[in-house]
Amino acid sequence: MKKFRILIYAAGLLSIASCKKNLLDTTSYTQESDALMWTTDNLTDQGMAGVYAALRLNIDQSSASGNELYQLDRYGVGSMVRDADGLQVGTITPSSDMFSKNWKQFYDGIQRANNAIVNIPLKSPSASDKKARYLAESKFLRAYFYFRLNQLWHGVPVYLQPFTADEAVKGRETEDSVWRVVINDLTDCINEPNLPLKNSKGNANYGHITKGAAYALRGKAYLYTRNWAAAATDFSKVQEAGYTLFNGDYKQLFKEVNEQSDEMIFSIQNIAVNNFGSTTQFFCGNRSSFGSCWNTYLVSPVVVDMYENTDGSKFDWEKVIPGFKGLTAAQREVYFFRDGLTAGEIAGATSRGLDMSKYLPVGNEARIKAAYTNRDPRLSANVITPYSEYLGVNGSANQVYVSRWPFRSNTTPTWDLATDTKAYFYYLHRKFVYEGATETINRAYGPTDFPVIRFADVLLMWAEALNEQGFSQQSLDLVNKVRARVGMPALQSADVSKPTYVGDQTTMRERIRNERRVEFVNEGINYFDELRWKTWKEKTFAVGAGIQQIWGNNVVNYSWKGDYIYNWAIPQSEIERNPNLVQNPGWIN
Repeated sequence: MKKFRILIYAAGLLSIASCKKNLLDTTSYTQESDALMWTTDNLTDQGMAGVYAALRLNIDQSSASGNELYQLDRYGVGSMVRDADGLQVGTITPSSDMFSKNWKQFYDGIQRANNAIVNIPLKSPSASDKKARYLAESKFLRAYFYFRLNQLWHGVPVYLQPFTADEAVKGRETEDSVWRVVINDLTDCINEPNLPLKNSKGNANYGHITKGAAYALRGKAYLYTRNWAAAATDFSKVQEAGYTLFNGDYKQLFKEVNEQSDEMIFSIQNIAVNNFGSTTQFFCGNRSSFGSCWNTYLVSPVVVDMYENTDGSKFDWEKVIPGFKGLTAAQREVYFFRDGLTAGEIAGATSRGLDMSKYLPVGNEARIKAAYTNRDPRLSANVITPYSEYLGVNGSANQVYVSRWPFRSNTTPTWDLATDTKAYFYYLHRKFVYEGATETINRAYGPTDFPVIRFADVLLMWAEALNEQGFSQQSLDLVNKVRARVGMPALQSADVSKPTYVGDQTTMRERIRNERRVEFVNEGINYFDELRWKTWKEKTFAVGAGIQQIWGNNVVNYSWKGDYIYNWAIPQSEIERNPNLVQNPGWIN
């Protein structure tokens, strides 16, 4: 049960205490003044929950530009937004609400954490060990919000005390200075004896910050400062705290039943109640899933092609369909048609310039399905590929649908998987998209916790930190733990004839990065990785890049306007409000 309280904080605090499923027990509290908040043990609990609630701000079904982390993944190699996005097509300006919403949310979280850090020692009558733990948790959350700000803006104003709007007029600290703030707060967490190393499944405090989470986040901060040795040490401490890879099917890791597995280090807590759940279903689903959902966020063909064959070799379309690479992207559509096209469908394809002599009236589906068989199992777990099945809902009953092109009908007898973009054929998300009629009760508020840091992330960051110090067997071993969980062959440095051979630091660096790219699809990690590695341009804005149908032709073209977009724009509204803020170079309103 999720006993941890989730609060929304505005002028005062409003809390909801909640358990899971039919054990849900909600209690509302009226807003408390600043003078009263923290003055009882109960109000201390409410106040602390209000700090955590900042993780959930702007997560709702009203807009696809909210703050749920998977929504940021659309800018990485891992996925693409269906509707043209200003950062991708080069039209965004500092006035975009994407910049202002994120800026506001992160500083709202910092303000809440500051209030807790100052007022818990002054006002709370709670037991000393509890107060010490809450202070450590608040410092972690403050560090987390500054971490996010620094990832995107690379130097921001720092406030370590509660502040009013009139007082929020500081200039920007350097990027390095903000990383020191983050590391100092996380070090305080780690040094707090009342903060547990780990909370196991079912623990009443599950969902609260642990030392394991602090080590993981501090290690990631050290990656940004290129302190590879310190990062590797911190990641080893996460393992010592008792976190491990989920010992089971990769796909099942992302189901509600396993949301408290030992792999999950720090997660956003969700319940299937309005404003307290995940919106992954709403924006990453499809019209055949529970609630008839949108497919706003899509999976890029670029990342699908990164999933290796089961022997560890690179996937190559030419080996599946000889001559495939010699065709234009638009001409490749012929290979993705369903069996038994009608005369009208064939005429339409011919009018689009397709060579229908390459079409197999019987066997076209089987030929293209072969491209997705004998591949890394994470592909089928993360992505709905052509002619694969998806367990959706027909009315209130479970129904198996198949992703087919062209779409005909999502009813009997065809049961084609329906999207809200039936005129296009895209790769769709499977991870965090609920199956069947019983897994969720609301399309906009799913119950499954969303992982911010899990142990696979730590293992691959640990491998990166070691490799940046020099190619080593230990780095290979760490990556191989992640690969072994899905049955992929181990990387090795002995047999140069094998596709899994890795013989130097440069090759290993790209192996680690590709492992992250395929492991964390739809988890809000890929975009931040590409920014950190300065590879976003290379991977997302290659010549001809865009929002692409499965066979690679563009629906919308991307446009790289300059390296300045590696740093987000300071929101124009903040520039106008605070004369001490200096805009990142290159941005013009």
